[in-house]
Amino acid sequence: MTGLPLDGVRVIDLGVVLAGPYGAMMLADLGADVIRVENPQIFVPMTRGARARPSKESVANVPSISGGYPGRDPGARPWNRYPWFNLTARNKRSMTVDLRRSEGLEVFGRLVATADIVIENSAPGVMERLGVTWEWLREQKPDISLVRVSAFGQTGPFRDHKALGIQVEAFGGDDLVRTYGGRGPDANTWAVPADHGGALAAAYGAILAIHHRRRTGEGLLVDASLVEMFVNLIGPLVLRHATTGEAIESAGNRSRKWVQGCYPCKGEDRWVVVTLSDDHDWAALCRVIGRPELVRDVRFNTLLKRRAHHDEVDDIIAAWTREHGHREAAELLQQAGVAAGPVLDDAEAFADPHLRARGFFVEMTQADAGTHDYPGPFWLRNGERPEPRRPPVRLGEHNAELYAELGVTPEEYARLEAGGHISEEFAPHIR
Repeated sequence: MTGLPLDGVRVIDLGVVLAGPYGAMMLADLGADVIRVENPQIFVPMTRGARARPSKESVANVPSISGGYPGRDPGARPWNRYPWFNLTARNKRSMTVDLRRSEGLEVFGRLVATADIVIENSAPGVMERLGVTWEWLREQKPDISLVRVSAFGQTGPFRDHKALGIQVEAFGGDDLVRTYGGRGPDANTWAVPADHGGALAAAYGAILAIHHRRRTGEGLLVDASLVEMFVNLIGPLVLRHATTGEAIESAGNRSRKWVQGCYPCKGEDRWVVVTLSDDHDWAALCRVIGRPELVRDVRFNTLLKRRAHHDEVDDIIAAWTREHGHREAAELLQQAGVAAGPVLDDAEAFADPHLRARGFFVEMTQADAGTHDYPGPFWLRNGERPEPRRPPVRLGEHNAELYAELGVTPEEYARLEAGGHISEEFAPHIR
């Protein structure tokens, strides 16, 4: 696909873990030249893996977030095979340099002078300790923009608090909202929607900066908070408390507006989610399940009554869903105009015919990780999903190319390589 919206925009990706790298990849999908800058002398856990050099035995039985290498084999270069990182690494170039040393910072300054945007999501203070301040960046490039994503933002009393996605979700109220059946938040499954939301915040902030510079000729400092973004995701509940004083309570799978639930289906651990928003939905469901008399039942003939008798409605629906497969139940209800969807496990989602028909999964081959299908961009332009221009980037894969673009001579390159700045591997002491 040619003529992408961000063609000609250069982005420096200093992201760690998920939010920063994923946000930078969104910009790469839009056509930006995204250059990932990494330090081969430091390994940031949960970015290119839990550890730099895990053994095959050590990852055999750990959760996939730590050990889900292809074939459960870390291989010779595990950092290039780590699936979570590779999900965020297409369409990028990579160079290595140690920003902690003056010669590394000088090289980085040359790169900044060619760039439009820098994205970083380290804890507040990390960039400052490296000397990469907003003021320093503007000295290298007066119209540069900096997008900073952190848990609590760059100001405020909690600025320096440590937090990953799970702490952000707890602070934002999500852990209490999504509890089930009176159980506490300690029973929740582990999830990290805050990290993905942070990625959107990073991409949004970068696009904001691009438009600002096009209008004013000036760069922009963007400060995005994961907590503030995440509270927006549950904004209606927060607004309810603000306007009524009512406490936010968990509703499990139920809706605070409609009749809704997750119902068991035929087979082991198979479920379907159903939402009934009005009288038309209720009548349609009654026809599908062969209980048309329930439409006139005085217990259920209005939405308010159905909500008041929610347990009975759940029992009626569950009695029918137990006789049907989860996809079958969803399809029968959809044909009648009722919002319903099967609960898919990861294998079903990966093979889902709808996603496959839309070309959502894209095949990419990377020298260390092999050939796999990856989730692609979540948008189409004029009916086309952009094909990946580059597979998941390997550590330092474009060192020679990028250092040459920066005017580094072969002699300088050799010195920097001997000094540990330039490498396609993390330093041997990093295990």
